[in-house]
Amino acid sequence: MDDAPPPRSVGVLGVGRVGTVFAALAERAGLEVRTASSTDDPAEACASDVVILAVPMSRYRTLPVEALRGRLVVDAMNHWWELDGARPDLDDPATSTSETVQAFLAGSRVVKALNHASVWELENLGRPAGAPDRRGIAIAGDDAADVAAVAALVDALGFDPVVAGPLAAGVAFEPPTEIFGSDATAAQIRSMLDRFPRSQRGRVVARARQGRG
Repeated sequence: MDDAPPPRSVGVLGVGRVGTVFAALAERAGLEVRTASSTDDPAEACASDVVILAVPMSRYRTLPVEALRGRLVVDAMNHWWELDGARPDLDDPATSTSETVQAFLAGSRVVKALNHASVWELENLGRPAGAPDRRGIAIAGDDAADVAAVAALVDALGFDPVVAGPLAAGVAFEPPTEIFGSDATAAQIRSMLDRFPRSQRGRVVARARQGRG
């Protein structure tokens, strides 16, 4: 992965607790921040260098497709079956939720990141680069340049980026997985990614993908 400078501007769609924390972290990093709620015109936020999706995953079909066309989009959303109920479009283990988002936002460049960190971790555990207790954030994406750009953003926000692989690899840090909510270091996340295929969820995903293939 090539090094890349952090984006100059960050848009955040969603102004709930998580979206507010993303905006605060980006402002602390010296980035220009533009936010939009579900009732706001999203055009300005979507014109940012990177746009973070911080709306409920159950409402992904309300995302502004045209405003996000051509944009680098960070999918920080999660599907919570306990809250959202059965969703065949989101429950299929043969695909990741970010692949579903990418299919919906066909004109955008989607990278999975920032979804597995707890709000407490985001608010309290950001550290300067090189800090021994710095936490890690997993990233999955299909384009090397886009992954590098999101890695630079993650680093600017105070966390070590850990590249998991292509967008499909984002399934390894969705709920319920070992990484999700772990508040782990980069080395710990790398170990969790390595053993995901042997986990119960990993085996379910592998069987589903083999069946589809």
